[in-house]
Amino acid sequence: MLEIVFATGNKNKLKEINEISKDYDVKFVLPQGDFNPIENGSTFEENSLIKAKEAYSVQNSKMVLADDSGLCVEALNGAPGLYSNRYAGTQDEKISKLLNELSNVKNRNAYFICCMTLLNEKGEIKKVVNGKCFGSIVEHRSGINGFGYDPIFLVKGTNLTMAEMSEDEKNKISHRGNALREILNSLKN
Repeated sequence: MLEIVFATGNKNKLKEINEISKDYDVKFVLPQGDFNPIENGSTFEENSLIKAKEAYSVQNSKMVLADDSGLCVEALNGAPGLYSNRYAGTQDEKISKLLNELSNVKNRNAYFICCMTLLNEKGEIKKVVNGKCFGSIVEHRSGINGFGYDPIFLVKGTNLTMAEMSEDEKNKISHRGNALREILNSLKN
């Protein structure tokens, strides 16, 4: 089984990507030590690379996968976007702030984006991919599954928020799932 370091401190993300990759003979593990890189890039791609390089610096000679993801809302010119994780204090406050900013707004179109960067054992960029999931922002939270903005993100073509979907349903359509499958398929070839 191939073991790849996943450049995050977020155990929810780690659990999610290991669930998505269960049929690929790949296992993802957290980086050693206290992993908290400074994400000061101006794009999702730059932040993904920053995380990948930071994880590689403490785990050299292992493959590293990093992601940077966010929620982009059309009516807010793409916000919270790159700052999705720093949009407000707690996750509850982030959701409340976003819903407040969208009160009385008709256009609630949004998408989740995930940029993934894979480094080989030498620390060189092997692949960079983007995955997206389109939908809209509901007016009230719904569902108890998932994490982050899942309770307010209505998945396009469904009548479910991400938080109302089972883990399996979400992983089949999510931005992270779409990006990760592209990475995993490239590893098979």
